[in-house]
Amino acid sequence: MIDSHAHLDFPQFDDDREAVVERAREAGLAAILNVGADLASSRAAVALAEQYDFIYAAVGVHPHDAKTVTPAVLDELRALARHSKVVAVGEIGLDYYRDLSPRPVQRQVFADQLALATELALPVVIHDREAHDDVLATLRGWQGTGVFHSYSAGLERLEEVMALGFFTSISGPVTFRRAHRLRAVAAAVPLERLLVETDCPYLTPVPYRGRRNEPAYVRYVAEAVAQARGMAEEALARATADNARRLFGLR
Repeated sequence: MIDSHAHLDFPQFDDDREAVVERAREAGLAAILNVGADLASSRAAVALAEQYDFIYAAVGVHPHDAKTVTPAVLDELRALARHSKVVAVGEIGLDYYRDLSPRPVQRQVFADQLALATELALPVVIHDREAHDDVLATLRGWQGTGVFHSYSAGLERLEEVMALGFFTSISGPVTFRRAHRLRAVAAAVPLERLLVETDCPYLTPVPYRGRRNEPAYVRYVAEAVAQARGMAEEALARATADNARRLFGLR
């Protein structure tokens, strides 16, 4: 399996990061994509990827922190993104749920980072929370690919996400008892466009819901997605890992 979205550099892992990584290795994970959320965490993601052979990095600024982005920040992201272990720009996008940065600023920074991904020929990791229409409108004018991480746009927008050439990643809430809509999405995504993730330390799946998430728990996401699709977990794990390798160019 591959955990296609993690935040192992976050402070929730400061006390036992090495043990968490070792548990992921023991659980059989082939790779982890550790995703930046601002400039500092993007630097940390690259440093972590340098430390472990099966960890890769994405660099970018989350919409929450769009208000912190300057030309100098974009220049440093550009330099970080040229590292051999950086395989994507992200996570980037729009968040109209918390609105921690003004929406016009979010949209401009999203466009700037899409341009950076084009310049460097990298896929993107999209954060889209209650901003589906504006995210899709922006991506219609962009010639590239990537993944909608922790997909939340529902079946009604899935066809357009697929038409744009994007992948869809499913996270821990698919295991929740009332997550019928998300399980319907997990069943509907074409297998060749499907990824699984933890988004750790957040979105912890059952049976660990309410506790800190970690990459080893991606198996519970894969199990729930496989059940929703009526297929063997091993086949689902293999397919989603192959998809992650293809999208991100993992060795």
